[in-house]
Amino acid sequence: MDASDNTLRYDINVKIAIIGGGIGGLTTALALRHFGFEPEVFEQAPELLEVGGAIAMWPNAVRVLLKLGVGEKVIEHAGVIEHIRWQHRAGKSFNQTRLPTKAVPAVALHRADLQSVLLDALPGESIHLGHDFTSCQQEHGAIRINFTSQSPVRCDVLIGADGLHSQLRDQMLDGDPPSYRGYTVWRGITGRWSKGLEPATAIEIHGRGQRFGIGPVGNGRIGWWASANEKDAWERAATTEQQTLLKLFDEWCAPVGEIISATPTEAILRNKVSDRASTQSWGLGRMTLLGDSIHPTTPNLGQGGCMAVEDAAVLARCLAKEKDPAQAFRAYEKCRYSRTAAIAGCSRLYGNIGQWESQLGAWSRGVMLSIVPGTVTRQLLKLIFDYDAFTVRI
Repeated sequence: MDASDNTLRYDINVKIAIIGGGIGGLTTALALRHFGFEPEVFEQAPELLEVGGAIAMWPNAVRVLLKLGVGEKVIEHAGVIEHIRWQHRAGKSFNQTRLPTKAVPAVALHRADLQSVLLDALPGESIHLGHDFTSCQQEHGAIRINFTSQSPVRCDVLIGADGLHSQLRDQMLDGDPPSYRGYTVWRGITGRWSKGLEPATAIEIHGRGQRFGIGPVGNGRIGWWASANEKDAWERAATTEQQTLLKLFDEWCAPVGEIISATPTEAILRNKVSDRASTQSWGLGRMTLLGDSIHPTTPNLGQGGCMAVEDAAVLARCLAKEKDPAQAFRAYEKCRYSRTAAIAGCSRLYGNIGQWESQLGAWSRGVMLSIVPGTVTRQLLKLIFDYDAFTVRI
Protein backbone atom coordinates (compact mmCIF):
# COMPACT_ATOMS: atom_id res chain seq x y z
CA MET A 1 0.00 0.00 0.00
CA ASP A 2 1.59 3.26 -1.07
CA ALA A 3 2.09 5.92 1.60
CA SER A 4 0.90 8.61 -0.80
CA ASP A 5 -2.58 7.04 -1.07
CA ASN A 6 -4.67 8.98 1.43
CA THR A 7 -8.09 7.73 0.33
CA LEU A 8 -10.28 6.65 3.25
CA ARG A 9 -11.61 3.20 2.37
CA TYR A 10 -13.19 2.13 5.63
CA ASP A 11 -16.33 3.30 7.43
CA ILE A 12 -15.20 5.95 9.90
CA ASN A 13 -18.26 5.12 12.04
CA VAL A 14 -16.76 1.78 13.02
CA LYS A 15 -16.83 1.39 16.81
CA ILE A 16 -13.25 1.22 18.08
CA ALA A 17 -12.32 0.41 21.69
CA ILE A 18 -8.87 0.94 23.16
CA ILE A 19 -7.89 -0.84 26.38
CA GLY A 20 -5.45 1.32 28.35
CA GLY A 21 -5.28 5.07 28.94
CA GLY A 22 -1.52 5.47 29.05
CA ILE A 23 0.63 7.32 26.53
CA GLY A 24 0.15 4.64 23.85
CA GLY A 25 -3.61 4.39 24.27
CA LEU A 26 -4.19 8.15 24.31
CA THR A 27 -1.93 8.76 21.31
CA THR A 28 -3.74 6.00 19.40
CA ALA A 29 -7.09 7.64 20.16
CA LEU A 30 -5.74 10.98 18.93
CA ALA A 31 -4.27 9.42 15.77
CA LEU A 32 -7.54 7.66 14.97
CA ARG A 33 -9.47 10.91 15.43
CA HIS A 34 -7.02 12.51 12.99
CA PHE A 35 -8.49 10.19 10.34
CA GLY A 36 -12.11 10.77 11.34
CA PHE A 37 -12.71 7.84 13.69
CA GLU A 38 -14.27 8.28 17.14
CA PRO A 39 -12.53 5.72 19.38
CA GLU A 40 -13.35 5.08 23.03
CA VAL A 41 -10.62 4.56 25.66
CA PHE A 42 -11.19 2.24 28.63
CA GLU A 43 -8.76 2.67 31.53
CA GLN A 44 -8.72 0.56 34.69
CA ALA A 45 -7.62 3.39 37.02
CA PRO A 46 -10.45 5.36 38.67
CA GLU A 47 -8.55 8.56 37.90
CA LEU A 48 -5.47 9.50 35.89
CA LEU A 49 -3.12 10.74 38.58
CA GLU A 50 -0.06 12.89 37.97
CA VAL A 51 2.47 10.16 38.65
CA GLY A 52 5.53 8.90 36.86
CA GLY A 53 9.01 10.05 36.11
CA ALA A 54 10.45 11.66 33.02
CA ILE A 55 9.81 10.34 29.54
CA ALA A 56 11.92 11.00 26.45
CA MET A 57 10.24 11.97 23.22
CA TRP A 58 12.95 11.70 20.59
CA PRO A 59 12.45 13.25 17.12
CA ASN A 60 10.80 10.11 15.72
CA ALA A 61 7.99 10.53 18.27
CA VAL A 62 7.85 14.33 18.33
CA ARG A 63 7.36 14.25 14.55
CA VAL A 64 4.14 12.25 15.08
CA LEU A 65 2.91 14.53 17.87
CA LEU A 66 3.46 17.58 15.68
CA LYS A 67 1.44 15.96 12.89
CA LEU A 68 -1.37 15.27 15.38
CA GLY A 69 -1.45 18.90 16.48
CA VAL A 70 -0.11 18.48 20.04
CA GLY A 71 3.64 18.63 19.41
CA GLU A 72 4.05 22.34 20.12
CA LYS A 73 2.33 22.01 23.50
CA VAL A 74 4.50 19.02 24.35
CA ILE A 75 7.65 21.00 23.51
CA GLU A 76 6.43 23.91 25.67
CA HIS A 77 6.33 21.62 28.71
CA ALA A 78 9.61 19.86 27.93
CA GLY A 79 13.33 20.28 28.22
CA VAL A 80 15.11 20.22 24.87
CA ILE A 81 18.10 17.88 24.51
CA GLU A 82 20.83 18.88 22.08
CA HIS A 83 23.88 17.11 23.52
CA ILE A 84 24.58 13.73 25.12
CA ARG A 85 27.60 13.12 27.34
CA TRP A 86 28.96 9.84 28.75
CA GLN A 87 31.26 9.88 31.76
CA HIS A 88 32.85 7.80 34.52
CA ARG A 89 31.45 7.76 38.05
CA ALA A 90 34.51 9.76 39.16
CA GLY A 91 33.65 12.53 36.69
CA LYS A 92 36.03 11.76 33.82
CA SER A 93 34.39 12.29 30.42
CA PHE A 94 34.33 9.33 28.05
CA ASN A 95 32.70 10.99 25.07
CA GLN A 96 30.03 13.44 23.96
CA THR A 97 28.03 14.18 20.86
CA ARG A 98 25.69 16.78 19.48
CA LEU A 99 22.43 15.29 18.30
CA PRO A 100 21.78 15.36 14.55
CA THR A 101 20.54 18.86 13.69
CA LYS A 102 16.92 18.69 12.59
CA ALA A 103 13.85 20.90 12.62
CA VAL A 104 12.24 18.34 14.95
CA PRO A 105 13.79 18.51 18.46
CA ALA A 106 14.53 15.82 21.00
CA VAL A 107 12.84 16.51 24.33
CA ALA A 108 12.15 15.03 27.75
CA LEU A 109 9.29 15.92 30.06
CA HIS A 110 7.31 14.74 33.04
CA ARG A 111 5.11 11.84 31.99
CA ALA A 112 2.14 13.57 33.65
CA ASP A 113 2.67 16.65 31.45
CA LEU A 114 2.60 14.53 28.30
CA GLN A 115 -0.49 12.69 29.52
CA SER A 116 -2.19 16.02 30.27
CA VAL A 117 -1.52 17.39 26.77
CA LEU A 118 -2.95 14.24 25.17
CA LEU A 119 -6.02 14.23 27.42
CA ASP A 120 -6.75 17.88 26.69
CA ALA A 121 -6.79 17.08 22.96
CA LEU A 122 -9.43 14.33 23.35
CA PRO A 123 -13.14 14.66 24.14
CA GLY A 124 -13.71 13.96 27.80
CA GLU A 125 -16.65 11.69 27.06
CA SER A 126 -14.39 9.35 25.05
CA ILE A 127 -12.29 8.44 28.14
CA HIS A 128 -13.86 5.87 30.47
CA LEU A 129 -12.10 5.41 33.81
CA GLY A 130 -12.58 2.61 36.32
CA HIS A 131 -12.93 -0.03 33.59
CA ASP A 132 -10.75 -2.97 34.61
CA PHE A 133 -10.60 -5.28 31.56
CA THR A 134 -11.02 -9.00 32.26
CA SER A 135 -11.84 -10.73 28.95
CA CYS A 136 -13.42 -10.42 25.51
CA GLN A 137 -15.41 -12.64 23.15
CA GLN A 138 -16.46 -12.52 19.51
CA GLU A 139 -20.27 -12.34 19.32
CA HIS A 140 -22.33 -12.05 16.12
CA GLY A 141 -19.74 -10.04 14.24
CA ALA A 142 -18.94 -7.81 17.23
CA ILE A 143 -16.50 -8.03 20.12
CA ARG A 144 -17.86 -8.12 23.68
CA ILE A 145 -15.51 -6.57 26.27
CA ASN A 146 -15.95 -7.58 29.91
CA PHE A 147 -14.84 -5.54 32.93
CA THR A 148 -14.54 -6.33 36.62
CA SER A 149 -17.24 -3.99 37.92
CA GLN A 150 -18.68 -2.29 34.84
CA SER A 151 -21.24 -3.36 32.26
CA PRO A 152 -19.88 -5.10 29.14
CA VAL A 153 -19.17 -3.00 26.06
CA ARG A 154 -19.46 -4.07 22.43
CA CYS A 155 -17.21 -2.83 19.66
CA ASP A 156 -16.20 -3.66 16.10
CA VAL A 157 -12.45 -3.26 16.61
CA LEU A 158 -10.37 -3.80 19.78
CA ILE A 159 -6.89 -2.40 20.43
CA GLY A 160 -4.81 -3.36 23.46
CA ALA A 161 -2.55 -0.67 24.90
CA ASP A 162 -2.57 -2.01 28.44
CA GLY A 163 1.15 -2.24 29.08
CA LEU A 164 3.75 -4.81 30.03
CA HIS A 165 1.30 -7.05 31.88
CA SER A 166 -1.42 -6.82 29.22
CA GLN A 167 -4.53 -8.83 30.01
CA LEU A 168 -5.60 -8.72 26.37
CA ARG A 169 -2.23 -10.11 25.26
CA ASP A 170 -2.54 -12.93 27.77
CA GLN A 171 -5.95 -13.86 26.37
CA MET A 172 -5.01 -13.62 22.69
CA LEU A 173 -1.47 -14.96 22.65
CA ASP A 174 -1.17 -16.97 25.88
CA GLY A 175 2.53 -16.11 25.94
CA ASP A 176 5.29 -16.34 28.51
CA PRO A 177 5.62 -13.73 31.29
CA PRO A 178 8.07 -10.83 30.83
CA SER A 179 11.77 -11.65 31.26
CA TYR A 180 13.63 -9.87 34.07
CA ARG A 181 16.98 -8.59 32.77
CA GLY A 182 18.89 -8.62 36.07
CA TYR A 183 18.83 -4.96 37.06
CA THR A 184 16.53 -2.38 38.60
CA VAL A 185 15.82 1.19 37.54
CA TRP A 186 14.81 4.09 39.76
CA ARG A 187 13.38 7.34 38.36
CA GLY A 188 12.67 10.75 39.80
CA ILE A 189 12.27 14.45 39.09
CA THR A 190 13.52 17.36 41.17
CA GLY A 191 12.93 21.08 40.87
CA ARG A 192 16.43 21.91 42.09
CA TRP A 193 18.75 22.69 39.17
CA SER A 194 22.31 21.77 40.11
CA LYS A 195 25.21 24.09 39.41
CA GLY A 196 27.58 22.87 36.75
CA LEU A 197 24.91 21.12 34.68
CA GLU A 198 24.96 22.25 31.08
CA PRO A 199 21.64 23.29 29.54
CA ALA A 200 20.07 21.04 26.89
CA THR A 201 22.44 18.20 27.83
CA ALA A 202 21.69 14.62 28.86
CA ILE A 203 24.38 12.85 30.87
CA GLU A 204 24.90 9.13 31.41
CA ILE A 205 27.36 8.22 34.18
CA HIS A 206 28.85 4.73 34.37
CA GLY A 207 30.11 2.65 37.28
CA ARG A 208 30.48 -1.07 37.88
CA GLY A 209 27.02 -2.58 37.51
CA GLN A 210 25.47 0.84 38.06
CA ARG A 211 24.52 3.88 35.98
CA PHE A 212 23.02 7.29 36.61
CA GLY A 213 21.34 9.54 34.03
CA ILE A 214 20.49 13.24 34.22
CA GLY A 215 18.63 15.54 31.84
CA PRO A 216 16.35 18.60 31.64
CA VAL A 217 12.59 17.98 31.67
CA GLY A 218 11.26 21.54 31.35
CA ASN A 219 10.20 24.29 33.76
CA GLY A 220 13.62 24.32 35.42
CA ARG A 221 13.34 20.69 36.55
CA ILE A 222 15.82 17.82 36.31
CA GLY A 223 14.78 14.30 35.46
CA TRP A 224 17.05 11.48 36.54
CA TRP A 225 17.27 7.72 36.50
CA ALA A 226 19.53 5.22 38.23
CA SER A 227 20.19 1.54 37.60
CA ALA A 228 21.87 -1.21 39.60
CA ASN A 229 22.29 -4.95 39.20
CA GLU A 230 19.96 -6.87 41.51
CA LYS A 231 19.80 -10.62 41.11
CA ASP A 232 16.35 -11.06 42.62
CA ALA A 233 14.96 -7.49 42.64
CA TRP A 234 13.19 -8.17 45.93
CA GLU A 235 10.43 -5.91 47.15
CA ARG A 236 11.01 -3.35 49.90
CA ALA A 237 9.24 -0.36 51.39
CA ALA A 238 9.12 2.70 49.12
CA THR A 239 10.16 4.84 52.09
CA THR A 240 13.66 3.35 51.94
CA GLU A 241 14.44 4.10 48.29
CA GLN A 242 16.22 7.43 48.81
CA GLN A 243 18.55 5.97 51.45
CA THR A 244 19.16 2.90 49.30
CA LEU A 245 20.23 5.10 46.40
CA LEU A 246 22.42 7.35 48.54
CA LYS A 247 24.32 4.24 49.66
CA LEU A 248 24.53 2.75 46.18
CA PHE A 249 25.84 5.99 44.65
CA ASP A 250 27.96 7.19 47.57
CA GLU A 251 31.18 8.89 46.38
CA TRP A 252 29.94 9.29 42.82
CA CYS A 253 30.73 12.59 41.14
CA ALA A 254 28.57 15.65 41.64
CA PRO A 255 25.70 16.25 41.32
CA VAL A 256 24.51 12.63 41.76
CA GLY A 257 24.17 12.70 45.55
CA GLU A 258 22.68 16.19 45.50
CA ILE A 259 20.00 15.19 43.01
CA ILE A 260 19.02 12.06 44.96
CA SER A 261 18.82 14.05 48.20
CA ALA A 262 16.69 16.73 46.55
CA THR A 263 14.07 14.19 45.43
CA PRO A 264 11.45 13.27 48.07
CA THR A 265 11.58 9.55 48.71
CA GLU A 266 7.85 9.18 48.01
CA ALA A 267 8.46 10.61 44.51
CA ILE A 268 11.10 8.00 43.63
CA LEU A 269 9.82 5.19 41.43
CA ARG A 270 11.43 1.76 41.29
CA ASN A 271 10.89 -0.91 38.62
CA LYS A 272 12.44 -4.19 37.62
CA VAL A 273 13.77 -3.96 34.06
CA SER A 274 11.91 -6.50 31.95
CA ASP A 275 11.04 -7.08 28.32
CA ARG A 276 10.00 -9.93 26.05
CA ALA A 277 11.44 -11.68 23.06
CA SER A 278 10.00 -10.25 19.85
CA THR A 279 7.14 -12.08 18.21
CA GLN A 280 5.40 -11.65 14.86
CA SER A 281 2.03 -12.62 16.37
CA TRP A 282 0.43 -9.39 17.55
CA GLY A 283 -3.30 -10.03 17.31
CA LEU A 284 -6.26 -12.06 16.13
CA GLY A 285 -8.97 -11.00 13.69
CA ARG A 286 -10.14 -7.48 14.50
CA MET A 287 -7.96 -7.26 17.61
CA THR A 288 -4.35 -6.13 17.92
CA LEU A 289 -1.82 -4.75 20.40
CA LEU A 290 0.62 -1.86 20.55
CA GLY A 291 3.40 -0.44 22.70
CA ASP A 292 4.56 -2.32 25.79
CA SER A 293 1.66 -4.74 25.53
CA ILE A 294 3.34 -6.41 22.52
CA HIS A 295 6.95 -5.19 22.27
CA PRO A 296 8.06 -4.03 25.75
CA THR A 297 11.44 -2.32 25.53
CA THR A 298 14.05 -1.82 28.22
CA PRO A 299 14.53 1.89 29.04
CA ASN A 300 18.14 2.13 27.88
CA LEU A 301 17.50 4.03 24.63
CA GLY A 302 14.49 5.98 25.88
CA GLN A 303 12.46 4.56 23.00
CA GLY A 304 9.68 2.63 24.74
CA GLY A 305 7.18 5.49 24.68
CA CYS A 306 8.39 6.58 21.26
CA MET A 307 7.65 3.15 19.79
CA ALA A 308 4.09 3.33 21.13
CA VAL A 309 3.64 6.77 19.52
CA GLU A 310 4.92 5.41 16.20
CA ASP A 311 2.60 2.40 16.53
CA ALA A 312 -0.37 4.72 17.00
CA ALA A 313 0.29 6.61 13.77
CA VAL A 314 0.88 3.50 11.63
CA LEU A 315 -2.13 1.67 13.08
CA ALA A 316 -4.44 4.64 12.41
CA ARG A 317 -3.16 4.96 8.84
CA CYS A 318 -3.77 1.27 8.19
CA LEU A 319 -7.32 1.36 9.54
CA ALA A 320 -8.07 4.42 7.41
CA LYS A 321 -6.79 2.81 4.21
CA GLU A 322 -8.07 -0.75 4.42
CA LYS A 323 -11.70 -1.83 4.11
CA ASP A 324 -11.28 -4.93 6.28
CA PRO A 325 -10.01 -4.05 9.80
CA ALA A 326 -8.47 -7.51 10.22
CA GLN A 327 -6.37 -6.96 7.10
CA ALA A 328 -5.56 -3.45 8.31
CA PHE A 329 -4.23 -4.83 11.57
CA ARG A 330 -2.12 -7.46 9.83
CA ALA A 331 -0.63 -4.73 7.59
CA TYR A 332 0.13 -2.62 10.68
CA GLU A 333 1.77 -5.54 12.44
CA LYS A 334 3.88 -6.43 9.40
CA CYS A 335 5.02 -2.83 9.04
CA ARG A 336 6.00 -2.44 12.68
CA TYR A 337 7.55 -5.81 13.53
CA SER A 338 11.07 -5.35 12.14
CA ARG A 339 11.60 -1.87 13.54
CA THR A 340 10.28 -2.60 17.03
CA ALA A 341 12.25 -5.85 17.21
CA ALA A 342 15.45 -4.05 16.19
CA ILE A 343 14.96 -1.20 18.68
CA ALA A 344 14.11 -3.60 21.52
CA GLY A 345 17.16 -5.74 20.72
CA CYS A 346 19.52 -2.76 20.58
CA SER A 347 18.13 -1.41 23.84
CA ARG A 348 18.60 -4.77 25.55
CA LEU A 349 22.19 -5.04 24.28
CA TYR A 350 23.07 -1.48 25.30
CA GLY A 351 21.66 -2.15 28.77
CA ASN A 352 23.58 -5.40 29.14
CA ILE A 353 26.83 -3.60 28.30
CA GLY A 354 25.94 -0.67 30.53
CA GLN A 355 25.46 -3.02 33.48
CA TRP A 356 28.82 -4.82 33.12
CA GLU A 357 30.11 -5.12 36.67
CA SER A 358 33.55 -6.70 36.53
CA GLN A 359 36.63 -4.48 36.55
CA LEU A 360 37.61 -5.71 33.08
CA GLY A 361 34.08 -5.22 31.76
CA ALA A 362 33.81 -1.67 33.11
CA TRP A 363 37.23 -0.79 31.67
CA SER A 364 36.32 -2.27 28.27
CA ARG A 365 33.07 -0.34 28.20
CA GLY A 366 34.90 2.88 28.97
CA VAL A 367 37.32 2.25 26.11
CA MET A 368 34.47 1.52 23.70
CA LEU A 369 32.62 4.68 24.69
CA SER A 370 35.79 6.74 24.32
CA ILE A 371 36.80 5.63 20.84
CA VAL A 372 33.45 5.87 19.03
CA PRO A 373 33.63 8.92 16.71
CA GLY A 374 30.84 11.47 17.03
CA THR A 375 30.03 11.04 13.36
CA VAL A 376 29.33 7.34 13.90
CA THR A 377 27.13 8.03 16.92
CA ARG A 378 25.12 10.61 15.01
CA GLN A 379 24.63 8.25 12.06
CA LEU A 380 23.35 5.55 14.40
CA LEU A 381 20.98 8.02 16.04
CA LYS A 382 19.71 9.15 12.65
CA LEU A 383 18.58 5.59 11.90
CA ILE A 384 16.24 5.90 14.88
CA PHE A 385 15.34 9.58 14.73
CA ASP A 386 14.62 9.94 11.00
CA TYR A 387 11.78 7.40 10.94
CA ASP A 388 8.49 9.04 9.90
CA ALA A 389 5.45 7.00 10.90
CA PHE A 390 3.21 9.10 8.66
CA THR A 391 5.14 8.47 5.48
CA VAL A 392 6.65 5.00 5.92
CA ARG A 393 5.30 2.55 3.37
CA ILE A 394 2.55 0.33 4.74
